[in-house]
Amino acid sequence: MKSSRDPAGDVLDAVVVGSGFGGLGAALSLAERGARVVLCEALNYPGGCASTFSRDGYRFEAGATLFSGFADAQHLERWMAEHGLEVPLDWLEPVVELRAPLGADAEGTLAIDRHPGGLERALAALPGAPVHALGRFFDLQRRVADALWEVLEDESLLPPLGPTALARHALRLPRYAPLARLVGRPLASVLGRFGLANWQPLRLTLDALCQITVQCGVDEAEAPMALSVMDYYSRGTAHVRGGIGTLATAMAGAIERAGSEVRFSSRVRSARREGAVWTVETRTGTLRARSLLLNLLPEDAARVMGSSAPRLAKLQRRVEGGWGAAMLYRVVQAPAGADASPHHLQLVADPALPLQDGNHCFVSISGEADEGRAPAGQRTLTISTHTAIDGEDEAGTGPRMQAVQDHMRATLALRAPEWERVVHELPGSPRTFARFTGRTRGWVGGIPRRAGLANYAQLGPLRIDRGAWLIGDTAFPGQSTLATATGGVQTATAVLHSLR
Repeated sequence: MKSSRDPAGDVLDAVVVGSGFGGLGAALSLAERGARVVLCEALNYPGGCASTFSRDGYRFEAGATLFSGFADAQHLERWMAEHGLEVPLDWLEPVVELRAPLGADAEGTLAIDRHPGGLERALAALPGAPVHALGRFFDLQRRVADALWEVLEDESLLPPLGPTALARHALRLPRYAPLARLVGRPLASVLGRFGLANWQPLRLTLDALCQITVQCGVDEAEAPMALSVMDYYSRGTAHVRGGIGTLATAMAGAIERAGSEVRFSSRVRSARREGAVWTVETRTGTLRARSLLLNLLPEDAARVMGSSAPRLAKLQRRVEGGWGAAMLYRVVQAPAGADASPHHLQLVADPALPLQDGNHCFVSISGEADEGRAPAGQRTLTISTHTAIDGEDEAGTGPRMQAVQDHMRATLALRAPEWERVVHELPGSPRTFARFTGRTRGWVGGIPRRAGLANYAQLGPLRIDRGAWLIGDTAFPGQSTLATATGGVQTATAVLHSLR
């Protein structure tokens, strides 16, 4: 696609603001299809919430998490193959360990493997497990997950929909049938249907999983979405060796090799529409483009556009019903006898307390092969917990934030004592998380997917003005590296349609 020109200067096809995986996915998809794009990033490295930063001689994952999208034909795997991105992956066994009280008086570890059915197998192996009820519940879960993941992974089934896609969906209606009774209902009601609402190992496992994926617990989580994310560990989820920033940097390089441009340390100050063209003022100069893609929180998109659009304000209110991230970035001596693999742990200190403010922590631990993260014999740990954003304590110096971080330390000492030989520690508040990710005020995870039809109000690219779209985890299809990258690809398709 050749970009148009006018007397005022060169006009790009698109400016993409923000290099999280939504922005990277959109920019790369546009560049692959011949569009001329400039991707602007305020930080000096890419990735947003899924980035890797350097501090005090170490490299840390900005957020403690696992990353999906690496199965055959998923977007991240396809880009790696087609663009020759040299990004080594570690396929972990187990993918994650949940360490928590798993029974009335029992402490335990639930090790979840990466193969289909891994979560069910781990739960069914627990003493006294209601195996028959679990089998019936997971049969429904598999049917829901298969129906929704196949849509997410098949670009042609996602909006914008043409006649062929609509016909394919019509043929798939029997596969969507299990969803009919679940839409608008919380996951807890589904557990009750199978007599599993009070079986603590399942309840605690799903509360912890839902908290880090759909950003709310079993009592609130929209059932179809919660059931689908239960497949997260077996749907192309891996550890990126060297940090997820390795992949983000490789994708930025692919965008440039495809003929477009990536500008780091180039914060976008404003964007205004003049007829059919957006004029975008950045720290590194003025850009003009026919399309504007904002990989930003709604409040930041409104600030850039100088607009208080009702849609953006409504989305921001939903974001603010969610969470910030309190962090501990640690370097530790590897325990004696530790294997060389990376590890990902979910730790719950007390299941009777809310899974926030240090009582529930997600821990990502680097492996020996993660070069540049820490010296030999040491590992980096990124430890996160959900916390409410309180203006008084955002800086991390107030008593509430200090109490949260002390609770995190206590949970680590209780549930993962082998990783307690601390060499270096950097505490992080929501404001710290915002500094390392570009995520204003430290909001994490997008919109909580609480039960209700509002989750389905926008099933496709989110256009917020003529020639302008919002992408990222507050737009369809939502959270995770795979979901945000997929949303970027779908928005790129809509942009190309509009340009034609």
